[in-house]
Amino acid sequence: MPKTGSRAYGIALVAIASLLWSTAGVLFRLVDLDVWTIQLWRSVFGGLSLVAVAAIEHGRHTPRAFLTIGRPGLVAVPITALSMIAYSGALQLTTVANVLIVYATVPFVAAGVAYLWIGERIDRRTAIAAGIALLGVAVMAGAATRPEDVAGAALSFVMTLSFGVLIVMARRWPTLEMGPINAIGAALLVPICWYLSERSLPSLRDLAVLAALGVGTLGLAYLLFLTGSRHIAASEAGLIALLDVVLGPLWVWLAFAENPGLSAIVGGGIVLGALVWYLGGARRRQAAPAST
Repeated sequence: MPKTGSRAYGIALVAIASLLWSTAGVLFRLVDLDVWTIQLWRSVFGGLSLVAVAAIEHGRHTPRAFLTIGRPGLVAVPITALSMIAYSGALQLTTVANVLIVYATVPFVAAGVAYLWIGERIDRRTAIAAGIALLGVAVMAGAATRPEDVAGAALSFVMTLSFGVLIVMARRWPTLEMGPINAIGAALLVPICWYLSERSLPSLRDLAVLAALGVGTLGLAYLLFLTGSRHIAASEAGLIALLDVVLGPLWVWLAFAENPGLSAIVGGGIVLGALVWYLGGARRRQAAPAST
């Protein structure tokens, strides 16, 4: 188990990363721009910050980290890009709460992908938690009355599925450098989003918000979570990361009075309950050997 000081340090870094991730929704709401323009500048600022993270991590070997991603990395790049644009599109169409409720199921989606792809066994606890979480999503999605909410939930699932595939790829190929892959994915989106955007330069105020969105929720959050998760158990990092799901809807409610609706509150509570129960069991299993 990590030392007490090291563990406290890891918890603090992961918590700050989760806090930064939770601001994505409110930052999106602060700019009145089309989704392609938002994703264009998020990709520019986020991609540059991820390059900086790679430079911090690899030093003078940074170019090699980008040039040696291999065939799995080349497959992962467009999946990363798809995840990014699906997230932006989902936030444009539906509430932050709806997006994050679907995203909270990513551990179970990843477990399903791992089972279908690499034959990784799904244990009983995971299967039960996944079933409960899917019930929560069904409660949220089943009450959607606007076509935009349905489309937003669908894009949220695309993002979640893409991220689940990336998680399994990182497990399948442990040497995959996800930082450089994310940076290349962001770079891939720049010309696409430029072509589809309004092609006008946002105001300085909007650029500042977009810079915070790109740097804060991509580069800086990624660096903090990567560093912090090295000092604590994976299940503990997963539990702390739930702050994103809880705080994200809270910020937009406080700033813009964005009401998630009763179905989102009930469905989100079911999903969070299933996830806490699942991750809590994983944490106990990880702690068991240390106590014997």
